[in-house]
Amino acid sequence: MSEREWPDSIRAGETEQLEPLVRRVLAPNPSPYTYTGTQTWLVGAGKDVAVIDPGPTGSGKSAGDPFKSDDAHGEGHVEAILRAVAGQKVTAIMCTHTHRDHSPAAAPLKQETGAPIIGCAPLVIEDSGPRADSAFDPDYTPNRVLTDGETVSGDGWTLEAVATPGHTSNHLCFALIETGALFTGDHVMKWSTSVVSPPDGDMRAYMASLQKLYDRGDSVYYPAHGPAVEKPKQLVRGMIGHRRQRERQILNLLEKGEGHIPSMVLEMYKGLDKRLHGAAGRSVLAHLIDLQTRGMADNDGDLWAITNS
Repeated sequence: MSEREWPDSIRAGETEQLEPLVRRVLAPNPSPYTYTGTQTWLVGAGKDVAVIDPGPTGSGKSAGDPFKSDDAHGEGHVEAILRAVAGQKVTAIMCTHTHRDHSPAAAPLKQETGAPIIGCAPLVIEDSGPRADSAFDPDYTPNRVLTDGETVSGDGWTLEAVATPGHTSNHLCFALIETGALFTGDHVMKWSTSVVSPPDGDMRAYMASLQKLYDRGDSVYYPAHGPAVEKPKQLVRGMIGHRRQRERQILNLLEKGEGHIPSMVLEMYKGLDKRLHGAAGRSVLAHLIDLQTRGMADNDGDLWAITNS
């Protein structure tokens, strides 16, 4: 396949076929953190289909009503999914993690189709991160929780769970065995790095999960936001290098006596949209906590400093 970018003509509620077994439906929740919106993935071309990351229940004024009209097609996101799978039986509703832009539509979709909710474990914690869509979904109730290596199968497709903690501790990717595709949720995206927000987001776990994907042989990544990744090994190698570069920047700033996270963000993320400064600060904090566990940095309240050794 050639390099893909999300077409400007694709709107919320529309479906795009990426390969015979894979389609995506765009949710109406664009933002600086979700790009054009959450992409719900449909896997299966035969009698049954799996739905990956059913997404939010709505957007804007209709955020709490999955069937209230709120997009260009005059329908909610659950309606758009049901329209896309007409003639097929939904046999699995699968969630990569439980942030509110990924899992809330699982419950109404289950009500409409009778399909079980399968995938990541439930997780609700206090998260002081700055983005509304990174709050956890308190109503997520799976029928089956998958562990690393467990599979779900249907007519012509098999999805294997790949545990990838870091963005959240319960994050899973799903590998489509028949084609070599990997649905990466928020763990790896082409358009942006993932936010790693403590206390649940863990930079050490995130880096280990990146290495885990680098060591695999997947042919293409389908993330929950943004275009497909058709050179996954190259992208993941770059992401690992990028995070290591950020760590070096942080250590350099600490050595110069700059230990306040907001000031570090201004220095490290020059030109970044100010709306994203809070999220950048969460990732800086995740790096600092990782350095602290390795005995390289410590803090006194909001002030961080290099550890003398």
